[in-house]
Amino acid sequence: QVHMVQSGGGSVQDGGSLTLSCRVSGDVDSLSTVGWFRQAVGKERKGVATIDSDGTIAYVDSVKGRFTIAQDNAKNTLTLQMNSLKPEDTAMYYCAATRVFCGAAMNEGEFTYWGQGTQVTVSA
Repeated sequence: QVHMVQSGGGSVQDGGSLTLSCRVSGDVDSLSTVGWFRQAVGKERKGVATIDSDGTIAYVDSVKGRFTIAQDNAKNTLTLQMNSLKPEDTAMYYCAATRVFCGAAMNEGEFTYWGQGTQVTVSA
C-alpha cells in the first residue's frame, strides 16, 4: 500500500510561482512511475509531469520550460516547481504513483495511488 499526502498550492497572479509537494509513504520501493496530474473545472484530469524509476522525466508540452518535477528519495517527497504560471494552469493538482512503468504516456488509468488534490489558481 502507498499513501500520498500533498501540500502547497494556492493563488497567484499571472507570471507567479508556486511549489507543490507530495510526501509518499508505504511500499515506495515498488513504485515505477510517480507524477503530477491536473484537472480544470469541467475538463478531464490530464498528466502534467512524470518521473520513472530509471530517472526519465516527461512533461506535457504546455508546461515545458516552466514546470520542474523532482524527487527526493531520501525524504520520499515529490515536488512540482511551477514558474511563469498562466491563468490556463488553474486546476486541481494531484500527485500520483503506479507500479507500472509509464514513460511519457501519462495514462491516468495506469496510476493506482493518488494524493488528495490541491487547488492552484492563477489570476490574470
